Amino acid sequence: MLGLKLPTDPRWVRLVETNIEEILTDHAFCEQKAATNAITIVVQYPEYTDLVDAMLELAKEELTHFQQVHEKIKKRGWSLGRERKDEYVNELASFMRKGHRRNIVLVDKLLFGAMIEARSCERFKVLSENIKDEDLKIFYRDLMISEANHYTLFIGFARKYSGGEDVDKRWQEFLDFEAGVIAKYGKKETVHG
Repeated sequence: MLGLKLPTDPRWVRLVETNIEEILTDHAFCEQKAATNAITIVVQYPEYTDLVDAMLELAKEELTHFQQVHEKIKKRGWSLGRERKDEYVNELASFMRKGHRRNIVLVDKLLFGAMIEARSCERFKVLSENIKDEDLKIFYRDLMISEANHYTLFIGFARKYSGGEDVDKRWQEFLDFEAGVIAKYGKKETVHG
């Protein structure tokens, strides 16, 4: 369904298990950034009422996820660390077209969101199937489903507001670009690292 070209090596989970505190802190800030991205779309495209409504709901859900991850951190006796840079997301952002017609920029913003949700969904699936921690196994299974829904939401709005742009073609370009980006990662105990 997601169409990702390069799957995550399940051995990445062994790395994650060496530093659960790091993956949880990184994950919390991924949720915060996802909420911020949804709010940014609201601010930049207020004329699309259904998109605004959906992004506001998404932002609330992402903040709920942030809170859930924060609770996992506290439950383990840790505190939320400082925000981490997400080099994967920054590299992916460089692929978005800027300075084009408004609908083209919106399509790329939505596909950018879809790509991050797709990769997060895939990573959460790998975690849910391979992590030894039973609590996190269930947690990441539930979040995997949520991320898949977010991916679908972004793709749907990209198609709706494409203005004639070939969204399927552009999505394939995103998938190809993302494969080159993600190939450099999977070596750190972070969601995209």
